[in-house]
Amino acid sequence: MLRLLLTLTAVSLAAAPASARDILFIGNSFTFGAGSPVERYRPDSVTDLNDDGIGGVPALFRAFAEQAGLDWSVSLETSPGKDLAYHYANRRGAIDRRWDVVILQGYSTLDARRPGDATRHGEAAGKLAALVHARNRQAQVTLVETWSRADLTYRPGSRWSGKPIAAMANDLAAANRQVARTVPGIAGTIPVGSAWNDAIATGLADANPYDGIDPGRIGLWADDHYHGSTAGYYLEALTIFGRVTGFDVRRLGPDERAARDLGLTPAIAKALQRVAWRTLRRNR
Repeated sequence: MLRLLLTLTAVSLAAAPASARDILFIGNSFTFGAGSPVERYRPDSVTDLNDDGIGGVPALFRAFAEQAGLDWSVSLETSPGKDLAYHYANRRGAIDRRWDVVILQGYSTLDARRPGDATRHGEAAGKLAALVHARNRQAQVTLVETWSRADLTYRPGSRWSGKPIAAMANDLAAANRQVARTVPGIAGTIPVGSAWNDAIATGLADANPYDGIDPGRIGLWADDHYHGSTAGYYLEALTIFGRVTGFDVRRLGPDERAARDLGLTPAIAKALQRVAWRTLRRNR
């Protein structure tokens, strides 16, 4: 009997290593990589709770984890153009499971009707965090700070029109950090928008896609000047992966597999890895 119990225990441990962790991404087109090949990248490597066949940023996270030797089970629940309140109201049944880490990415302006206002965003984040913690009190629920939209900066009619390109991302970061400080259950934020700002400020990425991409610089936005390009989503995924796992993303190296699969050159992959690392170091 003792030998049988030991054998069963060994089999159980082999099937579910102690280091294995589950992560869920909840978000929208900024999460699933709309406007780029990232959207359909390796969908078989992740679990799409909506069965839309999406890989997206979660699939990039999974690819990084495999190369880093980290055992992560990655899932996503996404819907285009939706805020966190939508997911709580309509997708609770899919989300209500046990997770170790949950990444929350809200609407690109926080609130579609009141851009920049984090009230609705924060309330929904708190409800989702409570739902997650009811299953696992130790779960880490984190908010993503998204990037400045070029279309809301360089075109008229927006609260960010005419401001420096970094302004919108800075405002979104401040709002998300305020939510993290005041809403129970939110562990912190992930500075994706700050990483984009850094790439632009240091001359790696182009600041204004409306006047063309400057020679030698990377375009972070898709053709709609709103969503991310492949490079933009790659930088997003690196920043999320580095913050969640603590892994130094520079160690992925210039020959990192996902970058190669998606057509990013080794030089660009290396440069974006360095931006993500630098941003995370600055925003601990």
